[in-house]
Amino acid sequence: MRIVEVPIIGSAYAIDIGRRLGERLTARIVELPDVKQLVVITDDHVAKLHLERLPPFKPLRTCVLRVPPGESSKTLATISGLYDKLADARIERRDLILTFGGGVIGDLGGFVAATWLRGIRFVQVPTTLEAAVDASVGGKTGVNHPAGKNLIGAFHQPSAVIIATELLETLPQRDFAAGLAESVKHAAIRDPAFLDWHEQNVAAIERRDPNTIIELIARNCAIKADVVARDEHEQGLRAILNYGHTIGHAVEHLLDYELRHGECVALGIIAENELARARGLLDRSVADRIRSLLARFGLPTRLPRPLPAEQVIEVTRLDKKVTAGAVNFVLLPELGRPERVADVSDAEIAAALEAIQPK
Repeated sequence: MRIVEVPIIGSAYAIDIGRRLGERLTARIVELPDVKQLVVITDDHVAKLHLERLPPFKPLRTCVLRVPPGESSKTLATISGLYDKLADARIERRDLILTFGGGVIGDLGGFVAATWLRGIRFVQVPTTLEAAVDASVGGKTGVNHPAGKNLIGAFHQPSAVIIATELLETLPQRDFAAGLAESVKHAAIRDPAFLDWHEQNVAAIERRDPNTIIELIARNCAIKADVVARDEHEQGLRAILNYGHTIGHAVEHLLDYELRHGECVALGIIAENELARARGLLDRSVADRIRSLLARFGLPTRLPRPLPAEQVIEVTRLDKKVTAGAVNFVLLPELGRPERVADVSDAEIAAALEAIQPK
């Protein structure tokens, strides 16, 4: 087992990484004072696969709330329905929400926790690699809006994150690979030696060697924890975690969530690296190296169908990272040294998109 501390002032918590979900989850919940009721928020798919793995949580009164799987559940309408059920159960401020699922459930359940009674405690139990290495850490919660992804949300840190690697064993290969895009992102922006490690361990990662997966998750969580602790509310440093996400989120939205989030991040990384390369900031060999690694993990390097550049550009203008009307990008002049820029022209974006358009 590995423990990664997230040392946020006033909201510090630990990330437990290993096996034996029930044992470790029970130990963490027992540490929380005054909990009388626990609400598990999950989706139908995760409930079918893993709900029986959860401990009984006695003597707490427990209820399970399910939503349909996928991004279509990340709406205010779904949130409203969950609020109704919390009201019926008389959930109080000292009670606890447990989010049990992938990034969608973490975002959705976390937002419910952030807003019910102006904020109650919650514990994250991610069931996908994507959530384990990224979305479950850092306290970003939210839902989608017809104008774009995650435009409605709040910062609300969990009381604990329990990452049980046995839950990842049922992941389809496509979903497993999607999580690796966020891992490559973290390595590229913060730890070049970790990028080397990915390249050296492709085979062990792909066969999901238990020790290798624990190492991969722990190193990702340590990177994310360090950045979040320095800039909890994304006023500066934390914005580097958006590398690949400005174009990635636009693609995800325009494809109506046909691709996994991590697949869109991979495409966003490739396009934004091309943007940096065209500006003379990033060496072609580094861009090619990252693209090759993403491809080795089975991630897409081109869109499934053409997307008009003007549509992508329009969606980026609605991105929550826009400041004073300028679209913010995180570019990578060299490994481990990302830079934020806000002067990217439409023509530059259109040219960069050619790198991911279908041939």
